[in-house]
Amino acid sequence: MLQQMRSVAKYIWLFIVVAFVGGFLLVQTSGLLGSATLTPTTAVAEVNGHKILYSDWQQRVQQAVGNQQRTRPLTQDEVRQVENDALDEMITQVLLEQEYRRRHISATDEELREYARYAPPPFLYNAPDLQTDGHFDPQKYQRLLASPQARQGGLLSGLESYYRAEIPKEKLFEQITDGVYISESDLWRTWRDEHDTAQVSYVAWRNDFNPDAAKALGDAEARAYFGQHKKEYDQPGHAWLSVVHVERVISASDTAAARNRLLKLRAEIAAGSKFEDVAKRESADSVSGANGGDLGRGGRGRFVPDFESAAYKLKPKELSGPVSSPFGFHLIRVDERKGDTLALRHILVRIQQSDSAAMATDKQADELARVAVGAEDPAKLDSAARKLGVTVGKLEAVEGRSAAMGLTPVPSLSAWSFGGAKRGEISELFDDDGGYWIGRLDSIIAGGEPRYERAQDAVRAALAREKSLDRAMATAQQFSTAAATAGFEAAAKAANLTVIKSPTFVRVEFVPGLGQYTMAIGAAFGLPVGAVSAPIRTPDAVFVLRVERRALTDRVQFDKQVEGLQRQHLQQQRQQKLQLFRADIRKSAKIVDHRKEIYAAARRQAT
Repeated sequence: MLQQMRSVAKYIWLFIVVAFVGGFLLVQTSGLLGSATLTPTTAVAEVNGHKILYSDWQQRVQQAVGNQQRTRPLTQDEVRQVENDALDEMITQVLLEQEYRRRHISATDEELREYARYAPPPFLYNAPDLQTDGHFDPQKYQRLLASPQARQGGLLSGLESYYRAEIPKEKLFEQITDGVYISESDLWRTWRDEHDTAQVSYVAWRNDFNPDAAKALGDAEARAYFGQHKKEYDQPGHAWLSVVHVERVISASDTAAARNRLLKLRAEIAAGSKFEDVAKRESADSVSGANGGDLGRGGRGRFVPDFESAAYKLKPKELSGPVSSPFGFHLIRVDERKGDTLALRHILVRIQQSDSAAMATDKQADELARVAVGAEDPAKLDSAARKLGVTVGKLEAVEGRSAAMGLTPVPSLSAWSFGGAKRGEISELFDDDGGYWIGRLDSIIAGGEPRYERAQDAVRAALAREKSLDRAMATAQQFSTAAATAGFEAAAKAANLTVIKSPTFVRVEFVPGLGQYTMAIGAAFGLPVGAVSAPIRTPDAVFVLRVERRALTDRVQFDKQVEGLQRQHLQQQRQQKLQLFRADIRKSAKIVDHRKEIYAAARRQAT
């Protein structure tokens, strides 16, 4: 049990040390502390007046980056996403704590003890040393809590911190979802939505919008439409860049060389060398390699499909052949298997250019950087590209998303563009497994409050579509009247229109041609069989339809499953209510995000 406790405590303290030291070093070495605008008390954001410190945020970011950065460094785009997620979590936590105080919610010492005894947190519930036959063993857990090392090793204090955060959250969520109820009649309605079927024949007038119609619209009319639909045009920032890519071309011989190298390592291990020693020496996965290739213990869904498929075919202690993945070639060994839970190790060999080809690529990238990076003349990028015989491409970057040239991801340039870069500025050289990238910011539009000037093309297009549907409604009304007297097919033939018969469908599914959750779907279940509808307008088309057949489900199967359905839907409604609650408190909060100013200050200090 002492060994078990030490194993658990090790992970807790490792987590704390990495988070603190990593965050502290990041702030100290960034050059931000001590500047005129950034200090240890600088707030990265404010939530209803409460400051979230930059240093606290960076500690959390560094911890998350460390958790994700397994086989390669993260790009700036990926780090920016980590930063966004970390700040969102911290803002949510502040809002919840403010709600606890408003509702006078807290955790008592007795509650802490009870939860610690009988409701172990996930990081202990899934701890391998507390499992018996692949399941959590409460007796082992109780022995661990009672051991003197639990206090000395910091486990009990860690549990106290965990439950002081979790118990108020649980109490708050209980208050929010208290009274959530779903009646049997509501369940029956939901059941019918999923089991009643219908089939219709219909005529459709699709939106006949064309660019010329949009251009012909008056400016005053378009501005009025924008004023009525302004929220629909709230967009993130957009940047347009010129980009040069110095590509690492991987040849067939490079792939064969990586595979052969892995086979040699496999032969070395098969001949008696320890897998762990070879992994430490040779694996390109520096994180697992430092631990002898150890990838931990867990179930399915942890790895890319090809890797996972190969791993689950192995017997314990068996060595795989070369396993290909987007990261390179892997040599896998399963140390232990219990059901779908595997403890395994791997050695990664990346597929890389030959030394001579890599040197040529590096030399070309260095020359590009020497000429263009830091140049005050934006034209230097074009002249450097011409000199090296590479193409200058164009791309549009959207704030908060990674950029791409066609289907090829472009690392870091999107985050760089929205991190304070100025028009005409040339980026530093960014690299990934595919080569080197450098970009010039040609133009940028900040996100935020929608402006008509920026959105006018989309506004005019939307207004033209609405007018197109207005015209279609008048035509559809004439057809509906004729179909009610002359018959559906006869009226369609006279008007040279095509009658389409739908497949059989239920209320909640997507129906080709009709869409999903549209008024046309609703009419199929509301009109009498054989009746012709009035014109039905949807965002993309106008329909006139006739109900061909409808089949209603009976209650026999429903009554057999009603109790299970009630539990399932009750849980869904609770989750929906929690999501709405989180959205509501965030929407009503005053949140000020200072990151753009911080990024700009960091750039000023770096220059």
